[in-house]
Amino acid sequence: MSPAEQIEQGLASLAIELPLVVQEKLLAYLALLYKWNKTYSLTALREQDKAVSHHLLDSLALLPFISSGNLLDVGSGGGMPGIPLAIARPDLDVTLLDSNSKKAAFLQQAAIELILPNISVHCGRVEQYHPSLGFAVITSRAFSGLADFVSVSRHLLAADGRWLAMKGVWPHVEIELLPADVQLDAVHRLQVPGVEGERHLAVLRNAAVKSSGES
Repeated sequence: MSPAEQIEQGLASLAIELPLVVQEKLLAYLALLYKWNKTYSLTALREQDKAVSHHLLDSLALLPFISSGNLLDVGSGGGMPGIPLAIARPDLDVTLLDSNSKKAAFLQQAAIELILPNISVHCGRVEQYHPSLGFAVITSRAFSGLADFVSVSRHLLAADGRWLAMKGVWPHVEIELLPADVQLDAVHRLQVPGVEGERHLAVLRNAAVKSSGES
C-alpha cells in the first residue's frame, strides 16, 4: 500500500476528513523529515513504511480534542504532533519548542518549505520560555512523566487551557503522582490505524479552573 493510500484509509478509520491537498502536504512533511533525518537524527523510526501510521496518524488522532486558540508542542523534536496538526488546522497557531538547535533548525525549515505561516519555532528550554500570552493547549509526546510535564509548562498554560499528554499504556502511576492542584479530566484510549501498541491521551487542567458547564 502506498503512503497516499495509507493516509487516506487511516484518516477514514479515524473519522477525520482532510482535503487531498492537505494529505499531500502531510506526505511532503514526511519526505522532508526523512531527508533531514540522515544527518539530524529527528526520529528513531527507521521503517519508513510505518511513518504514516506512527507519525502522521498518531499525531492527527489529537484533532478531535483540539478546538480553537493556540497550541504549544513541547519537545517537538521532528515536529510531532505539532506539524501534522498545523497542516491539518491552518487556523490553529502552533508553536514548536525544542532545546536542540539542530532540531529547531529543521522545524524552522519545515515551516518555510511547507509554507506553514501558522507555525512559529522557539529554541530553548521550556522552563525558560516566557511568551506574552498563555496557550489554550499544551501537548507533548516526548515527556517521561505527567508530573514533570505539567510542572515545567504550568506557567505557559492559559487560565482555561488544557494539557494534552500523549502516552502509551494507561498512565496509572503517573496520574497518582500528579500535584493536588492539577485536575485529570479524562484519559482517552486512541485507536490509531497501523499502530499496534496502546495509545492514550491524558487531558489535564489546573484544578482551580472550572470545566465548561460547571457552575
